[in-house]
Amino acid sequence: MREVVVPPVVVEAAVGGLADCVFRHAREEPGRVVMGRKRGGVWRDVTAGEFAAEVLALARGLVAQGVRFGDRVAVMSRTRYEWTLFDFALWAVGAQPVPVYPSSSAEQVQWILSDSGCTACVVEDEDQAMTVGSVVGGLPRLRRLWQLDAGALAGLVADGRGVPEEVVHGRRGAVAPEAVATVIYTSGTTGRPKGCVLTHANFMFEADTLVRRWESVFRTEPGEVPSTLLFLPLAHVFGRVVEVAAVRARVKLGHQPELAAAELVPELAAFRPTFLLGVPYVFEKVFAAARRAAEAEARVGVFDRAVEAAVRYAEACERQAFGAGPGPSAALRVQHRLYERLVYGRVRAAVGGRVRYAMSGGSAMSRRLGLFFEGAGVTVFEGYGLTESCAAATANQPGATKYGTVGRPIPGGAVHIAEDGEVWLHGRHVFSGYLGDARATRAVLRGGWLATGDIGRLDEDGYLVITGRKKEILVTSNGKSVAPAALEERVRSHPLVAQCVLVGNDRPYVAALITLDEEGVAHWLSMRSRPQLRAAELVHDADLAAEVRRAVVAANTLVSQAEAIRAFRVLPEQFTEERGLLTPSLKLRRRAIETAYAQEVAALYRP
Repeated sequence: MREVVVPPVVVEAAVGGLADCVFRHAREEPGRVVMGRKRGGVWRDVTAGEFAAEVLALARGLVAQGVRFGDRVAVMSRTRYEWTLFDFALWAVGAQPVPVYPSSSAEQVQWILSDSGCTACVVEDEDQAMTVGSVVGGLPRLRRLWQLDAGALAGLVADGRGVPEEVVHGRRGAVAPEAVATVIYTSGTTGRPKGCVLTHANFMFEADTLVRRWESVFRTEPGEVPSTLLFLPLAHVFGRVVEVAAVRARVKLGHQPELAAAELVPELAAFRPTFLLGVPYVFEKVFAAARRAAEAEARVGVFDRAVEAAVRYAEACERQAFGAGPGPSAALRVQHRLYERLVYGRVRAAVGGRVRYAMSGGSAMSRRLGLFFEGAGVTVFEGYGLTESCAAATANQPGATKYGTVGRPIPGGAVHIAEDGEVWLHGRHVFSGYLGDARATRAVLRGGWLATGDIGRLDEDGYLVITGRKKEILVTSNGKSVAPAALEERVRSHPLVAQCVLVGNDRPYVAALITLDEEGVAHWLSMRSRPQLRAAELVHDADLAAEVRRAVVAANTLVSQAEAIRAFRVLPEQFTEERGLLTPSLKLRRRAIETAYAQEVAALYRP
């Protein structure tokens, strides 16, 4: 199959912009809870009326401070309530938020603010203010800098008291669907980031389509309020679409600034969302933590048997959904009910206890992990998209989920597989181009189709399977082409492994650089009553090397002998964004990694 087209399920907006729904909800259901805001360590409800009043007050302050219709304003912060306030206030006055990752370097900040022509910037703390201040000399258009942790919000609200509300509503009424909503800079694994221009229409179509087609995700039990805790970075398009969809669907939205499991898990338990939107990393951490807990309680055998039962149960349900089987057997259903009490309920409790659905994107989730969560009572809909497609372009759907794929095109979208295997996307969610870069735009927009740079295939049911990136295909000196993603994913699924990068371009065989999961290793040592070791000692530990070798052997079963990993090196530290080895969205910078570890790579090929 070369192409799949899915008809739309929503009517495109003819007028208005993203801020309109905030005020419509305040008129229609002013007392409905639409936000959760943490203050003094306690989650407090925010109603539609209260949120609209805050957005209006901030919008008046922005007008008072000179933000004009069409101005671009950078927002550099972690995920927090104030970011959403600024987004909708800026949209209410016809301005365009430009997200910046809070970890961005001074050089990156200067490039984004200069390239986008930002006239103002919102930062979270003093460190970020100093980063902007260090490059302000190269930003002649920048007129304002507001710091959230220094009272910027209260100051803006105070400044806006003299601005009539009608001024804001007049500007809001002038916003059309085709107006630019935001410019999001791709994090870029190579080269300078490019500014993706996304319109109000792009976001409204994407968000409304997701809410309509995945309606079951947003439904709750009687008496429950649909809710989600947003922990994805709002500088990333996935996080922004979650924000917009939640506000438009009147879903209670909470914000969590830290993605690390130690900070995230307690907040999930406190906020108790009804569904999650995340990246595979989150689900991998939940699974790993659950298994470590079982091992610490001398119940790892029960846990592992429960995992196998969950996978088999979910596989049987999947075959039944596609007319290829009768569903779980009676014996398997009995076994599944037993482990529901012993294991699955505990896994769900780790994410708040009320989650039944989740969406995953950003990178590939292993089929086995998806099947486990399905069998454990949490259906994870895996999807695929780019900043240029305003997040999800394909996704698995309720009642028709194929784990190991990224689903069919979202309604109103299309997928085409080009002659060289490249995935092309089409639909109202596709961006209009890169800011000020016609050449780069022409390179990816071809007759209305977005050439993604990803390699994939469509199965017999029109489900997309991503097999790699065009630029990441390894070609050994023997002429063998190897897509690294599947092998890396399988190695990374081992509880002791944090990251895996394959090398082998123009070399005789494929090899791997592997980093260790600190929590996994600490637990592994503890369970063996061994003292904790320093990273430099760990890489030479024979028992640990044997465990990692098992992960590599398991991965090699996926491919032919010519594509298999022949050698590996365990590294004493992880690849991090601070060292320039990861993008802010946690993608590997492969060239930078090979350069940083040139000696280690060379050693993998010595006789």
